[in-house]
Amino acid sequence: MTDKRLILRIGDAGPPGAPIETVAYPELVIGELDGPVGTAFAILTGDQVYGHSRVLALLNTDVSVKPATLMVSKATAKTRRYCEVLFGSVQFGIANGVLDAVRAGVIPKGRVNELGIIVSVWLDPKAVTSERLDHRALFESNRREMYRALERAMKQEPDIDWLLKNQERIIHEFHERYVSGADL
Repeated sequence: MTDKRLILRIGDAGPPGAPIETVAYPELVIGELDGPVGTAFAILTGDQVYGHSRVLALLNTDVSVKPATLMVSKATAKTRRYCEVLFGSVQFGIANGVLDAVRAGVIPKGRVNELGIIVSVWLDPKAVTSERLDHRALFESNRREMYRALERAMKQEPDIDWLLKNQERIIHEFHERYVSGADL
């Protein structure tokens, strides 16, 4: 990959049926900072929106990961507790998932300063008020699914042949809940 430009790749992950307290559904783009991903990264960083803050994925308050990773919340952050969990266990999991992908060679170590990642992250607002919220499990879920999303992006998975072959077999979890009359 060192001789080929990585303009933009898209990845996502998330285990169907995971409990709301620990579910992670990262959706991301990865690409070179001197291309469309870098432009979007810069714009999003400077264009903060109430309730949907854009923050770097950090290992701690002053240790950002490489490739530079910008997190965007999919849900509106309305409470201090929500922000603390989002910018705590979730952010820490996302940051570690990025480094795991570098360590495993999914993202070439020699390219980390050239690439940027923008990831939309999910934290169910109900999770932060749940008595069952397990911060370790939430961290691990986000770490694992971020790694999987990056792996899928870099391998460009799923490919079109797999999608066409499996289109009628795939069940959309939320659609099926509504169709079956289950309460979301």
